[in-house]
Amino acid sequence: MDRDSQTKAASVASNPQQRHLPIADKGSVAVPEPRPSHAGGDERLLQVGDIAKACGKTVRAIHHYEEVGLLQPSARSKGRYRLYDQGAITRIRWIGKLHDLGLSLPQIQAIVQSWEGSPSAPEAMAKMRAVYQGKLEQTRVQIERLRTLERELEASLEYLDTCEACDPAEVVVACSDCNVHDPAQLQPELVAGIHGKPPCKGDGAERSRG
Repeated sequence: MDRDSQTKAASVASNPQQRHLPIADKGSVAVPEPRPSHAGGDERLLQVGDIAKACGKTVRAIHHYEEVGLLQPSARSKGRYRLYDQGAITRIRWIGKLHDLGLSLPQIQAIVQSWEGSPSAPEAMAKMRAVYQGKLEQTRVQIERLRTLERELEASLEYLDTCEACDPAEVVVACSDCNVHDPAQLQPELVAGIHGKPPCKGDGAERSRG
């Protein structure tokens, strides 16, 4: 070992603090290095703008979720910026899905509080199952309503397609007693509701005879 190496070794031995890496200031939290995720890739912490963009939300919405206790940052950078992991994206998308199911933010808060306050994991998940079961039943009813509306829209469009044969000089009020359509054809309610007359058969035939 040369003289310089011996001098450095002696200096380290006499000052044990030199054997350790520098410690960050207590007033700041250093950004952690990327750590392996459960999927085997790298999980990097994201800033609020990145989270908002990934979820299609505004930064204000993300902050509001924090204010009401539905979201927590994983850490803060040296500049005191909020940092989030991939779990935050999952939570925000979950909130969005519950919104789509018709749940308000206070209702979602209550669900989270009830889940977190459950005495056991099975009971916590049983509560979630009850919520989802109720929403499934409501969703099926809503789907059937939408299918009915779909059929009504299709019938209305089919009816309105024949309006192209109407005389361009015809006035709008004549639509309530149309003589273009088949007299036996009942006007769809989405069409009859425009002029406010009950959808009755035979109007066109009576008008043409008159």
